[in-house]
Amino acid sequence: MQTYLVGGAVRDELLGLPVVERDWVVVGVTPDELAALGYRQVGKDFPVFLHPETHEEYALARTERKTAPGYHGFAVRYSPDVTLEEDLRRRDLTVNAMARAADGTLIDPYGGREDLDARVLRHVSAAFSEDPVRILRLARFAARFAPLGFTIAPATAELLTEMVRAGEASALVAERVWAETAKALREARPAVYFRTLADCGALAAVYPEIAALGADSARFASALATLDRAAGSGARQPVRFAALLLHLDSAAPVEALCARGRIPTEFRELAVAARRTLDAEPGPAADAAALLAFLESADALRRPERFADIVRTLGAMHPDGEHPRAEPYARALDAALAVGLDAGERAALRGPAIGARLRDKRCAAIAALLPGA
Repeated sequence: MQTYLVGGAVRDELLGLPVVERDWVVVGVTPDELAALGYRQVGKDFPVFLHPETHEEYALARTERKTAPGYHGFAVRYSPDVTLEEDLRRRDLTVNAMARAADGTLIDPYGGREDLDARVLRHVSAAFSEDPVRILRLARFAARFAPLGFTIAPATAELLTEMVRAGEASALVAERVWAETAKALREARPAVYFRTLADCGALAAVYPEIAALGADSARFASALATLDRAAGSGARQPVRFAALLLHLDSAAPVEALCARGRIPTEFRELAVAARRTLDAEPGPAADAAALLAFLESADALRRPERFADIVRTLGAMHPDGEHPRAEPYARALDAALAVGLDAGERAALRGPAIGARLRDKRCAAIAALLPGA
């Protein structure tokens, strides 16, 4: 029985990056033998075990053979005679196909260390094309490592295009697409993810509303720049996603994308609200009534925290990533929220008159903040 550290942990160690989690491959053992040593099996499609003490994942060395279209049709073979090199060959990229032995020896049969040094993302073998999820994963890795200067090898870029032409991208289901997209949105350069998908043609299959901006258009470039500015400001994932979608024609395609893509509620609501708010923003010389109407249309009085996220989203459209009226909006909202009805007003007013009086007082509070007040 031989145990090897594999994949991302080896890659990140060589890059000098923090190792977040460690995965292991075990060679020369059966599931029953691992179980007898106290390992707990958790894998369903193939044997993956949790170490009895560290609870890290240990997988039996295995090979895979595609048997049907999409990413579910695979025949998996695992047995004590499967070698480490065979296991590494089924992996996606050379930089993810390295292992480290217990004595510290680096095992690199496919040139991963050389590609790390050259800052190249390259597929291990033609088997890469058997799993369409790898299109998304490669795009995500491109986004993650873009700040370090990584690019996609030309042959790998061409393979992505061939996979899309073969219809592999159309086999991707919404939940899997979103899982990879959500991870990509956390990266420092998430725009690279969408650019990579656009370059190979996969964006039209997974997010056609974004692809409709045109991969070579100024609108698409602006959308990606807006996304990266949101990321650069440290904005949360929902803000980043909403910032990208600001460049769609209206809230309608945003809603369509979110419905078809099964986007989580928090992301969907912010993206739709931000796109609607973009159209509703008053001019710089707006009076108190217009400012209050704007705050009401954005549901800011009821959901001030989401309104702050909307303003952050809109701010990403500006070169410095900051909305020029963020502070005036915040002051107007604070003034409106501070207003209430006194006991006499609540006793004297009925029905619509209550809301009208409250609105008048809010307008007056906002007007007191405006120039010349």
